[in-house]
Amino acid sequence: MIQMRHEYLESIDSTNNEIKRRAVAGETEGLVISAGKQTAGRGRSGHQWETPADISIATSLLLRPTVAIDHLSSLTLVAAVAVRRAIEELYGIETWIKWPNDVIIHGKKVCGILTEMSASEGKAEYVVVGIGVNVHQTSFSEELADKAISVDMALKEQDPFGAKRGDCKELTYRIWQEFALLYEAFCMTEDLSIVMEEYNRFLINRNAKVRVLDPNGEWEGIARGIDESGKLLVETKEDLRQVDSGEVSVRGVYGYV
Repeated sequence: MIQMRHEYLESIDSTNNEIKRRAVAGETEGLVISAGKQTAGRGRSGHQWETPADISIATSLLLRPTVAIDHLSSLTLVAAVAVRRAIEELYGIETWIKWPNDVIIHGKKVCGILTEMSASEGKAEYVVVGIGVNVHQTSFSEELADKAISVDMALKEQDPFGAKRGDCKELTYRIWQEFALLYEAFCMTEDLSIVMEEYNRFLINRNAKVRVLDPNGEWEGIARGIDESGKLLVETKEDLRQVDSGEVSVRGVYGYV
């Protein structure tokens, strides 16, 4: 199993950026960088990820996998399963996944995942798995209020008079423990067969109508789950289509989920 080494920084531009700098300098697999604050955090498709000081998790892991390069995008989905497990097991909060890499509580996003890779001659030089989790926020900006939630907000909704709060350090360690177990299995199978059933069981819009936004326009269908490669299977009136996360965005017909 991968041996992880944890390093904490008070502030950084981006934990993913720092891991990439360390990778280029020759750092070995297993380094985890976490930060109290990110000044230039980002999510999928270049979207900004808010990381105010000491109320969120911003953490990234360096991997140097020997897995075939065209299978490595599946690591984003592996990470989503690890985060979902960690939150539900630590806090008893019902937690879901929105394909491909958002972790959802009460229909709102609590976590985003960004996986980046450097490759040469058809092989991965390194992979960075970056995870951001909202933990202590008590509110969000007007733009995010109907889409985002924190662990503390979810705990408050679950028990309005309870005193339980999230713990960034505890949750960070649990996430990477879960990821290490899943990553070991992934490296043996080089696909998502080991987590596909679990991923589909907690896919929030499985068997629901979704709207697919791709470069050629919008279309609708019923999300049926993922296959072993991590593609979303969407059933239309004509056929069952495979949707690749690198090409499209998927939304609920009536909103984010």
